Amino acid sequence: QVQLVESGGGLAQPGGSLKLSCAASGFAFMSYAMSWTRRVPGKGIEWVSGIYGDGSETYYADSVKGRFTVSRDNAKDTLYLQIYNLKPEDTALYYCVRGWGLDGDWWGQGTQVTVSS
Repeated sequence: QVQLVESGGGLAQPGGSLKLSCAASGFAFMSYAMSWTRRVPGKGIEWVSGIYGDGSETYYADSVKGRFTVSRDNAKDTLYLQIYNLKPEDTALYYCVRGWGLDGDWWGQGTQVTVSS
């Protein structure tokens, strides 16, 4: 059965960094594009980033471009999101999604990121 398990969230200060991970199982990970989305308090769910199955291309929302880096290790069936220069507006529940963004067909349970001084 498909499982996506996020980890790496937590409390961080503005300007800090975090690296989120998503361990995938139950499907051919390298055959799927993967995405990160986030649920921002009071704003709903927004797409953050996506990556092709082979990692050859990556995409980012304008709000995170230059600060977020998505990557994957297909040998480990793991998706990553490196976040630099955290801002309070990055506070959200971050989801790993199989497929492209909000149209993905399988979502993890999420990992909470809170940015506060």
